[in-house]
Amino acid sequence: MHIYEEIKNFIQRQAILGKKDNTLKNYQTDLTCFLNYLIDVQKHDDISHFQLSHVLEYGEYLKARFKSDNSRRRRVQTLRIFFDFLVEHNLVKENFVRKIPVSPKFLDIPRPTPLGDLHLVWKHFLTIQVTEEDNLEKLVKLRNQLIFLLIYTAGLKVAEISCLKLEHIISGQKPRVLIFPKKGNPYSIPLHKSFNSLFIPYKKLLASMQIKHEISFSELFFYANPYKIISGGISPRGLELLFKDLRTKLNIKILTPKSIRMSCVFTWIHQRNTEDTIKTWLGVSPNYSLAIYEKNKNFHLYNLDFL
Repeated sequence: MHIYEEIKNFIQRQAILGKKDNTLKNYQTDLTCFLNYLIDVQKHDDISHFQLSHVLEYGEYLKARFKSDNSRRRRVQTLRIFFDFLVEHNLVKENFVRKIPVSPKFLDIPRPTPLGDLHLVWKHFLTIQVTEEDNLEKLVKLRNQLIFLLIYTAGLKVAEISCLKLEHIISGQKPRVLIFPKKGNPYSIPLHKSFNSLFIPYKKLLASMQIKHEISFSELFFYANPYKIISGGISPRGLELLFKDLRTKLNIKILTPKSIRMSCVFTWIHQRNTEDTIKTWLGVSPNYSLAIYEKNKNFHLYNLDFL
């Protein structure tokens, strides 16, 4: 039995089960690694006779290629799930990967963007000079500020921001953002009071620019070149590049959506939000541990005062 088609079937099955896009991408990456092992070491791609000895050999293959314990652990976990799928469909008789004990997940120390650097980014946004008549330039500036606020004050992930729609923002005296996870019930996260002062002019200007550029979309954000709006929505990759550009321009070492989100968690902790509330806002399971953040909170004294 050759593996190519079964990997494809497995990914399709996980998508039907509601796995997130990032999870599906990781599954594909991990199983491609396993395929490379079969070709490089076993010199074939037939898994009909896969045995326990091959699992151990694959473990050594991973050790030689990945320094991170978590990287190796994730690839073994994916292989375990994949072989469960193969057993379920009578493609192999036994899941030998399950004979290997799961190594404990290593909780790395959070590396948030320092508060001073967050302040620097916000100051940069406020001091950007835009040409009075260039409404697209103004719109991009407002867009980037709103993206920053959604990550630092609401803890949103790039995958969540990329698919947000205008209707998902509840403006008013206490603005909130609605989140619709693929699994579980919708929930909302409070936004900082400064959000409205940016969102209201942004929404108005976005509507007029859509008319001007003869384009229509319901997404909150957009992709544009220097001359016009190209499309609605902004990809996770586009968001990563936005902060990469800021990181280079402002000479900041740690500035990614992930590091800013970590800063948000410390901010929530210092605001004395309950652990259950923070887990809800992060969209994680009840058994997710915030212990590493609690342990390091005195080293990361975050606030929202600069906003």
